[in-house]
Amino acid sequence: MEIVANAWNPEIVEILGIFRRASNATLLADTAGGEKVIYKPTSGQRQLWDFDSETLAAREWLTYEVSEALGVGVVPPTVLGGGPMGPGSIQRYVEPDLEVDLVAMVNDAVDMLWPIAVLDIVTNNADRKLGHLLPDHNGKVWAIDHGLTFHGDEKHRTVLWGLAGLAIPVELVPGLTKLEEALAGDLGAAIAVHLNTRELEACRDRVKGLQANGVHPPPPDDRPALPWPVT
Repeated sequence: MEIVANAWNPEIVEILGIFRRASNATLLADTAGGEKVIYKPTSGQRQLWDFDSETLAAREWLTYEVSEALGVGVVPPTVLGGGPMGPGSIQRYVEPDLEVDLVAMVNDAVDMLWPIAVLDIVTNNADRKLGHLLPDHNGKVWAIDHGLTFHGDEKHRTVLWGLAGLAIPVELVPGLTKLEEALAGDLGAAIAVHLNTRELEACRDRVKGLQANGVHPPPPDDRPALPWPVT
């Protein structure tokens, strides 16, 4: 199901390498259009006790769509597609700026992390590690690795708890209304089809809760608050 007309549709023509530190198969590939992409084939996803490995690619793609609906644009373009190892998710590759000190950025709770924090709250991201924050060479921070999102139970784990208790920046509030509208339309239908209606309703509830409360939630005290490993 396409959400956006004329969606990006990369064709993988060559596998260039593998990210060996990734817990699931994560491949760097070249496309017919000359772009580099990150290809995560479903066949390379390990089994998890709380997430169906067959849905991880859809969760990657749907998180991109939520980012677009919010108007924050922090997830590189991501689609469902295929390659030499079968169907999976395909995401535009971002060249990282390795000179950026991610630990200092997170410890200082810098404002540019707010769009990612809001995205993580509404998608119930269970795996916001330091390494899933990707500064580029233009000063923007991208959010990557979103296979563990949208769960119907509360799973939010993040390194961004430095924002806990702070009010959401006013410029991000209208995006929540736009997302609420999208969840009542095609985006919501896609979540229901590719995941399930319980996860759709949970996402709607998180959006409404954030609209009503207006602040970043505190870390939980009944379960781990940080992903492991945090890097």
